[in-house]
Parts: sequence; structure tokens; C-alpha cells
Amino acid sequence: MTHIVNDRNSEGRRHPSARTRLFMAAGITLASSFTIGVLGASAADAPLMLEKTMIIPGVPVSPYSDVLSVDVAGARVFATPQAAKAVAVLDIKDGHVLKMITGMGKLHAVFYSPKLNRLFVTDAAAGDMKVFDGKDYSLIKSIPLAVGADTLVYDPRSQLIYVNSGGEDAGMDHAIVSVVDPARMEKVSDIPIAAKDLEGSVVDPEKQLLYVALVADFAVAVVDLHTGKTVANWKLPEGKNSPFALEVDAARNRLYVTCRVDNAGFGIGGRFFAIDTQSGRVMKTMSIGGWADGISLDKKRQRIYISTGVGRIESYAVEGNDVYRRLADVETPLISKHSLYSAELDRLLVDVPHLALTEAQVLVFKPLP
Repeated sequence: MTHIVNDRNSEGRRHPSARTRLFMAAGITLASSFTIGVLGASAADAPLMLEKTMIIPGVPVSPYSDVLSVDVAGARVFATPQAAKAVAVLDIKDGHVLKMITGMGKLHAVFYSPKLNRLFVTDAAAGDMKVFDGKDYSLIKSIPLAVGADTLVYDPRSQLIYVNSGGEDAGMDHAIVSVVDPARMEKVSDIPIAAKDLEGSVVDPEKQLLYVALVADFAVAVVDLHTGKTVANWKLPEGKNSPFALEVDAARNRLYVTCRVDNAGFGIGGRFFAIDTQSGRVMKTMSIGGWADGISLDKKRQRIYISTGVGRIESYAVEGNDVYRRLADVETPLISKHSLYSAELDRLLVDVPHLALTEAQVLVFKPLP
């Protein structure tokens, strides 16, 4: 996919190139051919089985859906169908919609705090984080952030939320990671990042390090959360690899990075890197599907799940000496690129936008065996 770093579309993402728009249009048409039967069809040794499809009716056609969150005790899933300008609250038991929390501009990420029974939602258009009551879904507070408030990550050790924002979208010469205290519902600080644009991020709670994807710089920033300073910038090799989704494997001292590749054409191709978190060295490089915006580590089975925008979930068995053995692919609708593995539920959830005859939905996959 041709790399575009400046303009963003109406949902707060960068405008795709002409050929990428052509591919996406074709993808929207092709998406109508997917059915539940096809989604469930895969090799006999597939690592995942489609268990449930939770439809979100009434969402306008759009290729954008974003970060998911779950309430395990309350059996709820929070989804982000951006075109609906609302958070969809789904009952994971029977799949029906409990509530559409409206009033959003360009929502990107959600985080549910079971301790506080509150839902935190980033709104790129308003440049804020909206806080909703987890019981009646009423708006409690809006926390001002920078325009373009996007991806967030929660640190269970410090119990703080880190939100990516700023940069070109906000008319700034640098990006920022805003630090939010969910208990006080206040922004406590901003961490400046010398980059135009940020995407995915992940926290290593033990090392108290934050890893941030620097899209236009083809690099990953390493931030010391004790000092709020960038301590390293790890440049990705092999040309223009734009990082999007990150995952930490603390037991192996590895950072897993999925990238969109500049010269792959139409976004079909992507790349995966396993980086040694002690040295910053790339220990493994693999080709993967394009538009991969979701990566999760299943510690129970020692697997990696990567959701791509080209209509498949790629799974890898993590073995010794940086061996990542590819398992059978599992099909999804096109552009279903955001996912979340919940260890508590032992399920992989995939956020699906409304494309042609494929309604907005959340797919629930059960890992096998």
C-alpha cells in the first residue's frame, strides 16, 4: 500500500491513495459475498472456531471500526462502529445490542474499568476523552485532550491510561501521549513524542515502558514511564514499514510489531517484526497480510493472533529461538482489522465494519484446542 502520512479522512484516519481507494471499493463489493458459513469454513486443524456473531444494526456503510473493550463480569462487549458515531454495547451471552451510546464525533478507542464501572472513549473530533457511567451509560465528564485523540492503552500497574494524540492533526510539530488518571477523571500530564503521527501502543507493566508506533518514521519509540521521556527510537529495517499494532511478550523479552508495507501494492502485504526489548534488535521478520491493526498474545497456548484487513486472521505458534510457526488461517470479512483477545473470556473478538451486505458486527472466536 502506498504510504500516506499527512491527510486524514472523515473518520480521523489518513486518506488512502487512489489505488488503495480502488482496492477498498473492490473489497466492499467482495465483502457482500461473505456469509457465516464461509466465515466458519477453515482447515480441520484451524486454531480458532467461530462461536458467535453479534450484529450491530443500523450502522451506515463505512470501512471503519476500531478498538474493542470487554466487561467480563458484566458479560458486555464495547464496540466502535465509527459511522454510527456511537459506542455499541453488546450482550456477549446472546449477542443483542444493549445500548448505543451516542454523542460521539470520531470515536477511536474504548476502555472499560471494572473497578470504577466507567467507560472511557477517545473522540478525535472533539479532542477529548468522554467518561460514561457503566450502569446507566450517562456522560459523567469530558476530559480535554488534543485534537486527534486516538489509540489508548491502560497500565494495570500504575492504573493510568495513555492516549495518543497531537501531531499534524492538531496542527502541532510533534505528537503527544496524554496521561489520564481514570479514578480522578483528569489528565495529569503530556509526554511529547518527536513524530508526526502515532498509531498503536502497548505497555510493559513490569519494566514500566511504553512502546509507541511512529507511522511516518517507520520506527517504534520507547518511553520510560517513570520519567516520561523517550529513551530509544527503534528504526524498523527493510524499507518503509509503517508500524500499527504492537504486543509485548514479557516472558521472552520480545515486542511484536505489525506493519503496513509501502511497496506491497493495494495494502495487500504487510510485515511482522519480533524485536528484542533488551537490545532493540530485530530478531525475526515475516510477511503477513495487509492492514493488520490487531495483534494479541494468547499466553495459555503460546500463540499470536493477527487480524488483517485482507479477510483473514493469521495465527502463529510461538516456539523457541524466535520460531513462529504459522497455523491455518481463519477467514473474516474484509477490513476486519481490529481485534482483541481476552484471556479472562478465552475468546478472540474481531470488530467488523458495515461493508455492502456485511452488517457491522463483532465476531467471537473460540481458540482450539
